[in-house]
Amino acid sequence: MSGQVLVEISVESLERAVAAERGGASRIELCGSLDVGGVTPGMELMREVRAGVSLPIFAMVRPRGGNFLYSAAEFEEMKRSIEVARSVGMDGVVFGLLRDDRSVDVERTAELVRAAVSLPVTFHRAFDECADLLAALEDVVATGAARLLTSGGAAKAPEAVGRIAELVRRAGSRLIIVAGSGITAGNVEEIAAATSAAEIHAGLSSVVAEDAGGEAFEAEVRRLVEAVD
Repeated sequence: MSGQVLVEISVESLERAVAAERGGASRIELCGSLDVGGVTPGMELMREVRAGVSLPIFAMVRPRGGNFLYSAAEFEEMKRSIEVARSVGMDGVVFGLLRDDRSVDVERTAELVRAAVSLPVTFHRAFDECADLLAALEDVVATGAARLLTSGGAAKAPEAVGRIAELVRRAGSRLIIVAGSGITAGNVEEIAAATSAAEIHAGLSSVVAEDAGGEAFEAEVRRLVEAVD
């Protein structure tokens, strides 16, 4: 486990979940299809990873890649996915819904937060597509989500450390800001110090090849964790 900064690692397989745990990660974000930014993992994968690691696991709830404007049918699918995640022992869920004006869909997001009940919710990087990040922060708080994953509106977190720091400051104790995207062992210490983010999210796709084995992934997770210990 990391010391001062909690490290969440995003994975899409049992092998990498196990590697992340061995490398010292604090939490797993479990997804399907990370090549499109992550979608809801299959039930069987959730079961396998739950059986294979002891870390907290937050499951992505996203019915498809692409934008974050969801139809009524997709919204109902998200509700069902939350129930599946609960039934197989996930510790939290991750989702985000927007309106066509690039604002947070507060009403429907809050409905899903209520559906999650005891499962803490992370509002994911759909946030970074919002037109007004400071207004969007207040909207996310209003949904009842426990966490907000953000790169500060930039493609990568290192490009927006000032904005992330401002979000951390404004969120205060109301919401945990999780800094993510483009974070590696080489920059995590600087980002954590500059933003005061208590939690860091990384997928390490820029430094570990997609077809690399578990040992390589474990080693890179360990380097990242040690950099913020």
